[in-house]
Amino acid sequence: MKRKIPATMATQHPDHSMTPYWHSEEFISTQYETQELFLDFSELGISEYKWDWEGKLVDEAVIERLYSEYYSYFKNNPLGKEKFLTFRLPNPNIENDFRLPRAFFTIWGAAALVKQVGIKDIPIFEAILPMTESAEDMVSVQEAYCEISSLKHKYFNPTMGSLDHIELIPLFEEAHTIMDSVNIIDRYLNLHKKKFGFTPDYMRPYIARSDPALNAGIVPTVLAIKVALSRYKKYSETHDIELFPMIGAAALPFRGGISPETVESFVNEYSGIKTTTIQSAFRYDYPKEKVIEAIKYLEENLQNSVAREVSEEDQKIIPEIMEIFSKFYKSTIENIADQINQVATFIPKRRERVQHIGLFGYSRGVGKVRLPRAITFTAALYSLGVPPELIGTGRGLGKIKGTEMQEVVERHFINLKFDLIRAGRFLNKENLKRLAKHNKAWEEVLEDIYQIEKYIGEELTPLESDEEEHYELSEFISKRIIAHDDPSDLIRRAARLRKSIG
Repeated sequence: MKRKIPATMATQHPDHSMTPYWHSEEFISTQYETQELFLDFSELGISEYKWDWEGKLVDEAVIERLYSEYYSYFKNNPLGKEKFLTFRLPNPNIENDFRLPRAFFTIWGAAALVKQVGIKDIPIFEAILPMTESAEDMVSVQEAYCEISSLKHKYFNPTMGSLDHIELIPLFEEAHTIMDSVNIIDRYLNLHKKKFGFTPDYMRPYIARSDPALNAGIVPTVLAIKVALSRYKKYSETHDIELFPMIGAAALPFRGGISPETVESFVNEYSGIKTTTIQSAFRYDYPKEKVIEAIKYLEENLQNSVAREVSEEDQKIIPEIMEIFSKFYKSTIENIADQINQVATFIPKRRERVQHIGLFGYSRGVGKVRLPRAITFTAALYSLGVPPELIGTGRGLGKIKGTEMQEVVERHFINLKFDLIRAGRFLNKENLKRLAKHNKAWEEVLEDIYQIEKYIGEELTPLESDEEEHYELSEFISKRIIAHDDPSDLIRRAARLRKSIG
């Protein structure tokens, strides 16, 4: 390998509940994100930072700001060599509003700018393509970059920079796409060779964790990821290319379950992952010293993990298991969507976003339901005392009880009981019963609770003082929602207790 593969990637996901240790308020406007990037590198020890162009306002002068304000640091820790700034591009199939060429010009200009200040390493040389569904989409974006970088004018000369080709990190965001993503990678590598005359030295397939859970539930998502990791490992062994998988994980179990308190169990669960996101709640809702210690652990241990094999027999069974669990989950979510959207309007904002079309509601077999983004969705349900990890999971476990399918789930979802117990400590059963009086779909979640408690052999209930306080707050939040009163202050307090908005 000619480059360092970072183990940790800070992101701008707005899931923190507390005021960042370096800031004066909980909301982080675009103008402060360059400072945030620098501190994530220099103080927390993170290796990579995702600069998000997807559905978000973005500072396009990021490279100028970094090298003008923190030149000595980046002179000694050059971007593109020791530290990495990686753009998440807007997908032109979703956001066709000139944001993609603007991102391209920023990348191209960065290569020219650092040469002018005497730094030889190209600062940005790969980018993330969200919602990747095909190899053709990836190659099309790369062709677009090549065309833009080859434009010639006396004020715009391609010889000013030295980046005429950009490599892509495909971000797979739907459970079945994740499971079958190795086929997209294989086709992409063949197309890349035909179009550009060479094959990349490596690839970093990026597996989403939040959006597939929002669309299909927690169990199908984890199983799909395990199949993908197993197939990546086998593909690397049988083809002349290294794959370094990435995962977009967050603090609460529904969105990945990685926090400063869970890094060891996370590395065990997702063995084979080489880069994980470190989202805002991880960085700002825990004591700084614990954050630094946890990031150091990930930097030293994550990339040593090896993906576990998922046998061919298990790979044949897993799609059927996914269908069982996702069917229970989706049917309930569709019927409680109105209540979720009602609570979502009160979830506090933490970053500057532009209007974005979420995944849930595309033609993916889930009807016409529209839902908020994953953080807000998760926050809304936790605020009501109904953690989404539990929805559909209990009935799925009841359906497969005592069968080979149960053995497959337990073999590959290592932290299943741990995650259910952890989420269940924020459950408010009385709230759930109250909600069921207004909408019988919530009775299905009560059945989930019953089946999960049978499965784990203990009651889902708060155990510590913070969890008991969260229970009380969720009751007040629910009552305010029913009375059409504003529960925003209570929602913020509850988020701080669980150390994440959503």
